[in-house]
Amino acid sequence: MSSLCRCLVLLAAAALALPASAATHAIVHATAHTIAKGVVEDATVVIRDGRIVALGKGLAAPAGATVIDAQGRPVTPGFFDALGALGVLEIELEESTVDRSNGDPRYSAAYAVADAFNPASPKLAITRIEGVTRALVAPLAMGGDDGPVPVIAGRAATIHLGGGAHALLDRDAALVVHLGGSGKALAGGARGAALLQLREAFGDARDFAAHRGAFEDGRRRAYARGRLDLEALQPALRGAQPVIAFVDRASDIRGALELAREFGLKLVVAGGAEAWMVAPELARAQVPVIVDTVQNLPASFEALGATLTNAARLQQAGVAVAFATEDVANPRNLKQLAGNAVANGMDYQAALAGLTRVPARIYGMDGYGTLEVGQDADLVLWSGDPLEVTSYADAVFIKGEAVPMESRQTQLRDRYRDLGKAPWPPAYRR
Repeated sequence: MSSLCRCLVLLAAAALALPASAATHAIVHATAHTIAKGVVEDATVVIRDGRIVALGKGLAAPAGATVIDAQGRPVTPGFFDALGALGVLEIELEESTVDRSNGDPRYSAAYAVADAFNPASPKLAITRIEGVTRALVAPLAMGGDDGPVPVIAGRAATIHLGGGAHALLDRDAALVVHLGGSGKALAGGARGAALLQLREAFGDARDFAAHRGAFEDGRRRAYARGRLDLEALQPALRGAQPVIAFVDRASDIRGALELAREFGLKLVVAGGAEAWMVAPELARAQVPVIVDTVQNLPASFEALGATLTNAARLQQAGVAVAFATEDVANPRNLKQLAGNAVANGMDYQAALAGLTRVPARIYGMDGYGTLEVGQDADLVLWSGDPLEVTSYADAVFIKGEAVPMESRQTQLRDRYRDLGKAPWPPAYRR
C-alpha cells in the first residue's frame, strides 16, 4: 500500500467507526481524481452530513450506507464555472429575463448581481446534471447613447447549483471591470480613458477611506463616484476581493497589471486571448487567467494572437488557469474547454484543477475543489473520461445530497419521446 493510501485510510478510520446515518452514501471501486493528492485507484468515497468523511483504496462501505458501485469509473470534485450568468439571464432577447447589466450610470461598484439571482432558474438543473456544481455569476457593464458610462460592471456572486433559498454562497465574491476593447467602448472610445476611470475610482475610494470623517462633515472634495460605490470598492482596495478584468490584448493586460500594482489589487484576467504573450509577467504577479480555449481566431484586432495553445503556455509558465465558456446557455460545456486545452498541450491534472480547485481559490474557497476528508461533498461520478465530450455524469452530489438527474430538457424529452403512448394530447400539464 502506498504512503498516500495509508494516510487516507488513517484519516478515514475514525469516521468509518461511527454508525451510518440515513444521509450516508458510499461510492466504491472508483478512480478518484482527488486534485490535491493525485489519483486513487479502487477508491471508496464515503459521504455523510454534507461532507466527505472517508476516502481510501479498497475501504469497505459503512453498514447502512447507500452504495454506488463505480466499477472503475472516474470520480471528480464538482466542476466550477469560473465566470457566467446562471440565474440572472434566461433568454437574451427577452428583456424581462435579463438582469446581468445595470444601465444606471449613478451606480457601478455598488451594483450587486446577487440581488437579481433566481435559484429556481431552469438552467441550474440543466447545468448541474452535467457535473457543474458551483459557479460565479458576474455582471457586465452596459453602454448607452448618452456618452461614457462606468467601466466597473459591479459585484459578482458565487452560487451552488443545488438551488433553493441557500444557493447563494457569497454575494461579494468579486468586482468586475472592463478594460481593452470593451473598456474603450464604455469609456468613450479610448483605452486610456478606461484605465483613467479606474485610477480615478480607486484613488477616490482610497482617499474616502482615509478621510471618511471629513467627507461626512462636508470638508472633503467631491468624488467622481457616489458614496455607495466608494464603500463598495473598499474590499478590492484591501486585497480582500478579486478584481476580474475583461481584457484580451497583451498590451492591455500589461496596463491592468500596472493598475493592480498601483492599488494593491488582487487581479484576475478574464478572456486573455493574448495572455500567453505576457505569461511570465502574469506568473510573477500571481495573476490567474480565466480562458475560453476554443478562442483561436482573430475575432478582433485585440485578439490577433489568439491560439489554441493559450492555456497550455500559461500553465507551463506557472500561471493558474481556470475555464469559462461565457456562453450563458451552455456552461455545461466546460469539460470540452478543458479537454481542448489538454489536446493542445496542457497537463491533464492541471486542466482538471482549472475546473475545480483553481476557480475555488480565486474566489476565496481555498478548501473547495478537491476530494479530501472534511471537504464539502460536491462530487461527480462520470461514465468515462471527464474531459471527453462523449462522457456524461452518472451521479452528482451537491453538499452531500444526490441530485435528481433530470431537468426541464430531460422531462420534455421523456414527455414527447413517444407520442403514441401518451394518454393525453401534446400540451403542457402541471
